[in-house]
This record gives sequence, structure tokens and C-alpha cells, in this order.
Amino acid sequence: MLDKRMTPAEIVGQLSNGMTIGIGGWGPRRKPMALVREIMRSELKDLTIVAYGGADVGMLCAAGKVKKLVFAFVSLDAIPLEPWFRKSREAGQIEVLELDEGMLQWGLKAAAFGLPYLPTRVGLGTDLAELGGLKTVQSPYEDGETLIAMPALKLDAALLHVNRCDHRGNVQLLGPDAYYDEWYAKAAAKTYVSCEELVDKMEDHYHDDAQANIFERCFVTGVTEIVGGAHPSSMPPLYGPDMKAFKVYAGAAKDPGDWNAVADQFVGADEAAYLKSVGGKEAVLKTPLAIY
Repeated sequence: MLDKRMTPAEIVGQLSNGMTIGIGGWGPRRKPMALVREIMRSELKDLTIVAYGGADVGMLCAAGKVKKLVFAFVSLDAIPLEPWFRKSREAGQIEVLELDEGMLQWGLKAAAFGLPYLPTRVGLGTDLAELGGLKTVQSPYEDGETLIAMPALKLDAALLHVNRCDHRGNVQLLGPDAYYDEWYAKAAAKTYVSCEELVDKMEDHYHDDAQANIFERCFVTGVTEIVGGAHPSSMPPLYGPDMKAFKVYAGAAKDPGDWNAVADQFVGADEAAYLKSVGGKEAVLKTPLAIY
């Protein structure tokens, strides 16, 4: 059996300038933030990021890592508009393709199915299709309906954070909502997964949770264990979003909002230093779950 274990640095070392990278999770929920922080410590640049964005997108934009962003929203929930993303977009520092949530999902699915596009009604009657340069197709059947042809969002790499993983790439995702992580994994040429717990063989430990394996291990290229790796986003059922940390992060974006002056605070020299700065793994795991 293949052993897919890698260090975070080795994972980021597999990435290169100009890549299209999909980041799983949803806003401030279950983001692979430790892997994002590892990218922040690297020399990577000119990236195209595809995400239902949160602080992952905001940080990468603030650091000048992003050339283009494909997104449905960039939000911290209680802080509706991610402030560092907002600064970058208002300053015209990034190219954007703004999509409806369903359009982005459909684009990932088209890539996963190996199709050039998928037809959808989502986005009809809005400015999104025109602003994004999207085309329409007509149904070849009797209905003759006009539909948006949502192009495939092909990813060079996807980054995900899950509850559990084994060395072969079997994952278990225990939260109440898997969001679209399955489709990120299947839309990508390579998928890298960080996890809260890494075991040798999943079936020897958690066979009762087999239904939590939402995609096959053949889609996984590399795995790494990073306890607290989603912080400050949530990781149900282990810990919730750290709103205190998010408020400090958002406050730092206020004028003059110089990312270079605060980057060390929100990234750290390495992951151990970052976790120590927020009270350690124990403090992260005690962050209460949110009630939506």
C-alpha cells in the first residue's frame, strides 16, 4: 500500500507559482488553515484560488499571493465581508470571477466528471454570467430551454482539512456538513489533506464511521496530521470558530491595515509557534462549537 504521509512543507513544496488551487471548507468553517499558513511562509505567488472563502482567501490576498480569485463569497459569518479580501478587491489588486454558490459547485462537478461544462439554470437573470463572460447553451430536446454553460473549474491542486485520515489516504469527515470537499478532491489533479488524527489503517480503528469517508483514497496525493489545523476556523465536532481571534484579525485590517506589520501575528514562524501564540492545542480544542 502506498504511504502518502508528508510534512506540511513537503505538501507546499509540491505546489508551484501560477497554479490553480482549490481550498475546501466554507467561510470560517473547516478550512485547511495550517496548510494555508504554510503557503504564506513560502515564496509561492501568482495563484488562482477557487474557494467559498474565509480567512484563507483574505490572508492570501493580503500577502500578494493571489493573481485571480474564483469565489462565491468571502466571509467570516459574524463578520459578513472578510476585511483583508475587501481591501485587496477595492484596491484592484486581484482579478476576480464572482459566481453564485451553485455555479461554483457546478463548475467543480464539471471538472470532476471530466466535462468542459455543465448546463444550469443557476445565474440566469443575473449579472454574474455577463460579468464572468459565461456563455449559454440551448437544450437539444423539445423544451429548447436556454441554460448557462458553467465551465469546468479544473484545479491543479486541492487543499482539505478532515477529522481523520490514514496513511493510504482514506478520510473521515465527521461534521454535520461536508460542504463541497468531495468535489474539490475530484476536480483536482492532486489533493492534499491535513487531518486532526492520522492512523495507520482506518478500518482497524474507526470502521463504524465508514460512511464518513466521502471520497475514495485514489483522489488523495498526500496526507499530514496537524492537530488544530483548521484554527481559527471551526472543526466540528472537535472545536468551533475562534471569534475572538477573528475579531483581532479583522481589527488589524482597519486603516492603515498594513499586512506586513501583522503577518507574524497571524501566520507565525511555523505551526508550533502559531499554535503557542493562540494558547496551544488544548486551547483550540476547547473553543466552543457555534450554533447556527
